[in-house]
Amino acid sequence: MDILHYQKEFLAYLNSKNWIHNPKNLYEPIEYILQLGGKRMRPVLTLMGCHIFSDDYKKSLPAALAIEVFHNFTLVHDDIMDDAPLRRGKETVHEKWNLNTGILSGDAMLILAYQYFENYEPVVFQKLAKLFSKTALEVCDGQQLDVDFETRNNVTIPEYINMIRLKTSVLVGAALKMGAIVAETEEKNTDLIYEFGLNLGIAFQLQDDYLDTFGNPETFGKQVGGDIMENKKTFLYLKSLLIASTKDKEKLKSLYSTKLEDNDTKIIEVKNIFTTYKIPEETQSIIKEYTEKAFKTLEIIDISEENKINLKNFGLQLMQREV
Repeated sequence: MDILHYQKEFLAYLNSKNWIHNPKNLYEPIEYILQLGGKRMRPVLTLMGCHIFSDDYKKSLPAALAIEVFHNFTLVHDDIMDDAPLRRGKETVHEKWNLNTGILSGDAMLILAYQYFENYEPVVFQKLAKLFSKTALEVCDGQQLDVDFETRNNVTIPEYINMIRLKTSVLVGAALKMGAIVAETEEKNTDLIYEFGLNLGIAFQLQDDYLDTFGNPETFGKQVGGDIMENKKTFLYLKSLLIASTKDKEKLKSLYSTKLEDNDTKIIEVKNIFTTYKIPEETQSIIKEYTEKAFKTLEIIDISEENKINLKNFGLQLMQREV
């Protein structure tokens, strides 16, 4: 169960598809965003979720592609909402083409994603479509909450965890569960593998928050301090507001109430407050909590010890990104 092997299989399948149809201005942006790279983590999870319960894991390739097309659709629309100029170091779709093309191509991707389920028999199709609809709506819920939190000053940590569960981790859980559905394993197993993915996804996002502030810029792959610059109320910020002195709380709120041209001083001052109150350790502690929750689910799932070890190793690999 080698991640690189799954990635290779998925990329071969992705590249075998002909994305360009008429009108070209609708389909060329779709091919463009799908070829921009990325780790392809979600489709890999679908292949893995299937392989755990079935030797014929290649039958989950259409479902894996559906997940990847949907994920990239959310990126196209996220970039429009954020007015982002770059995605993976290249121009975003709405920048390279225009706003209307970005919206319409994104819409087409959402519909295309559903079409890949037509490769399956009615019973499997129905289960996949039901899970997919639920997940797609939850991702929208999470995105809206994220937008709402930008203008709210009373966001709680449970609310924040719920937001990242909806925005990020439901798709991780769904990717694994879709593979299990295609393998036609029993419902108990599909639910447990979903639970595993859900908790791992929360841990992954919390670690992303941590790395955004305390990661190594050379290995993180994104600009360190981006969340601070954007005044994002991550776990680190919310935890600080709970335990910092009144003076530091006010300072933190003041720093997060403006967007500056030069953010170097702001990043240093916020990091100093975080470090003073041991926020890096607090964040590592909650990451560990959700990772262990995920691993606990593996203990009761009906799969071989070898597969349990493989899934645990995958989880650890995911959580031990270079910092």
